[in-house]
Amino acid sequence: MSLVKLSIKGISYSQTQNGAYALILNEVDGERKLPIVIGAFEAQSIAIALEKEIKPPRPLTHDLFKNFAERFDIVVKQVIIHKLVDGVFYSSLICERDKIEEIIDARTSDAIALALRFNAPIFTYKNILDKAGIYLKSNTADSDQGAQEIDDVLSNPETFGREEETNQSGDVYAKHSLQELNELLDQAVSQEDYEKAAKIRDEISRR
Repeated sequence: MSLVKLSIKGISYSQTQNGAYALILNEVDGERKLPIVIGAFEAQSIAIALEKEIKPPRPLTHDLFKNFAERFDIVVKQVIIHKLVDGVFYSSLICERDKIEEIIDARTSDAIALALRFNAPIFTYKNILDKAGIYLKSNTADSDQGAQEIDDVLSNPETFGREEETNQSGDVYAKHSLQELNELLDQAVSQEDYEKAAKIRDEISRR
């Protein structure tokens, strides 16, 4: 079976899946997207890895794994999403130490969080993408239209998140000066509120 390379498109709130986010993977040489439901902790860890400028004061679990692996000369070479059963994706970490390759089973969310930290490529098999891949009309994974399309695919009657959180946008921080935003950013990072920190960083970058 042929492998298809994937990139990370973004992370979207799920409006219908209680307590979960949707991680959107993009087919590198195509238009299909692969939405994967992940938990809040894994979403936070992936978001921090994507947001290079946000540095947590203490290592998160995936950072600890990377530090541990590097200390013992273990490298994650690639991640393969190799199976889809009843809506659950199964993944493997392809690791190498002393030129010896090992395959380690992992949850897909953990595997992708580690792939980001090791700059490792992400792959899936063509038949999995044929089965679960979708086409999003929206150009951005975090837009309302894109989120709705993702929710249509996930189709769960539950409502995700608090209404004030799902409706919040960067406009909340538009009234603050750059100095205030930087202070708020430092405060959010120190409190380990990385979701808030990412929104503040977006407003700073926009200016």
